[in-house]
Amino acid sequence: MTAEPLASAPSDEELPEWFYPPEGGWTADDLDRLPPSAPRFELIDGALVMMSPQTYFHSRVMWRLAQVLHQAAPEGMEVTVEMSVRLGPRQRPEPDVLVVNGPPDLSATSLPPEDVVLAVEIVSDESRERDRKTKPLKYAEAGIRHFWRIEREHDKPVIHTYELDDTTGAYVATGIHRDKAVMPVPFPVEIDLHSLAGR
Repeated sequence: MTAEPLASAPSDEELPEWFYPPEGGWTADDLDRLPPSAPRFELIDGALVMMSPQTYFHSRVMWRLAQVLHQAAPEGMEVTVEMSVRLGPRQRPEPDVLVVNGPPDLSATSLPPEDVVLAVEIVSDESRERDRKTKPLKYAEAGIRHFWRIEREHDKPVIHTYELDDTTGAYVATGIHRDKAVMPVPFPVEIDLHSLAGR
């Protein structure tokens, strides 16, 4: 089933007050001031990016990967999903899965990049450019040591792994994993990729 396109753009009278950016543009703090009725957003370069509905593939892989990482994580590390990371005044992206040094503040609505050990993005059609280019660059600049990108190939997940190079400050590709992934970092974990999306 596909969604019907919007018939027309709403008029200014139909837009809610919060839709208009504050003077000087959106900041990371502004996300916490949006009303509960507002859609979920992440902030990239001061622009609000609306989070699109997930596919079942995306949701299943996200939750199952989080469970595998949770079981393997050493004491002192926590695994969470869909928490934004405050990379700067105008940067607050939201990775799909995060491994963080814990325990975090339970009342926090975002995480500082220095607490993030691993950020994982699961690529969707609408997020492809951000997940492949924009967000990895920003995670690397913020010093997040490990980044994984999960692509969908023939309805199966493939994990692309990256590690931060201290000399260049950029990510270096460390592997492309199909069927099974055996990761030594950020902690030892073995992932059966078929089980992430299969029954």
